[in-house]
Amino acid sequence: MYLNNFLELTKKETLVLILLFLFSFLVRIPVIIIVGDAAIENEWNWLLYNLINHKVLSLGEYATAGHGTITFDGFLLPNLWMPPLYAYYLYVFSFFNLENQNFVLLILFSQILLASVSVCIFYKINKLFFSQKISFYSSLLISIFPIYLYACSQISSVSLTIFLAMFFYYYFFKIAGNSKFIYIFLFSVTAGLLILVRREFIAIIVLSSLYLFFYYKIPFKKIFLIILISLITTSPYLVRNYLIFERIIIHSGFGYNLWQGNNPYSNVEGFGVINKNFQDQIDKIPRDKFYKINEDKLFFNEAVKHIKNDPKKYLILYFKKTISYFFIDINSTKTNYYNPFHYFPIILLGITTLMGVFLSNKKSHHFNYLILILVFYIFTFSIFAIQPRYKLFIIPLQIILSNIFIDRVLKKFFHQRS
Repeated sequence: MYLNNFLELTKKETLVLILLFLFSFLVRIPVIIIVGDAAIENEWNWLLYNLINHKVLSLGEYATAGHGTITFDGFLLPNLWMPPLYAYYLYVFSFFNLENQNFVLLILFSQILLASVSVCIFYKINKLFFSQKISFYSSLLISIFPIYLYACSQISSVSLTIFLAMFFYYYFFKIAGNSKFIYIFLFSVTAGLLILVRREFIAIIVLSSLYLFFYYKIPFKKIFLIILISLITTSPYLVRNYLIFERIIIHSGFGYNLWQGNNPYSNVEGFGVINKNFQDQIDKIPRDKFYKINEDKLFFNEAVKHIKNDPKKYLILYFKKTISYFFIDINSTKTNYYNPFHYFPIILLGITTLMGVFLSNKKSHHFNYLILILVFYIFTFSIFAIQPRYKLFIIPLQIILSNIFIDRVLKKFFHQRS
């Protein structure tokens, strides 16, 4: 009898996951056909071209950082600017030897697959907190969330990032409940890959490991194992960078991103104008493999100088960015940003998230962890500049926290578990 009930539940769960996958996949097909990128452009194009033609991860014979083009007279500048994983992801598809348009289309379809699997994992995360009904409908919601629908149609690392992040959160909670080796291994490998696709995950992995240690009482040797496996996963790139740059480094760009969000012309989205004096300093940087590292130091120093000269101005701008990141940017310059299909769901989600946080069980380590990561994203990203696509990194967290409010409302008005 118990076995039959278990098999029935398993079949139902499998059916739900299949439905979510198919719905997510099918709803994205017209999106990539109508608004999908037709070519690979800018940094991803340069990285892919050099991987295919020169077998090196390089931005090419020139570098840009918002101030024009710097040539290197045939020298292939080693990449340290763009996180490498998505470039290699694109490179894998080059082995199919397709024409350009079919090549791009194949990549976009692969991103539909990533998004569809991500929705299924999101459902499984929700099931740790809520009923099947709420988990199902919230998974449908994230599947059709306009900015997430649009993301898969662009040559961008966003779909890959969300895909890995869903596995990261899922295995975090698995370790919290049962810290057996397979969960630790999968969590750690995912963590290492995330470092190679998004810089902030270095800090998120540290925060998550500390949280597992202090709140879930995971033994130190298992925390050490998480760090070790994560480092092993990133080690090929770490070794590559050490051999080239003679130091342990994963990414550059901190200084430039700080400057973009903190200079006299900055708005919420980040903007900058380089004056003649600053341009002269940039022009004096030696044209060698350390160019991007030395350039980034200049931008960092320039940003710090602006902040020190007028701390009140940049503190006010910082709080504007936090509000814009959680809700919307009321002064956005992006095309179609004020389309109601974009801003209305985001505003509504922001309101329900706040209510969910207020109503959450403060003794729940699971909910507190999600709130911690949400707070980290908001207050860390706001140091720099807030691009509309960054919203996608917190939407899954916001939906889960909003479900607390929805669950409470349904129980109150219908006097039953939803």
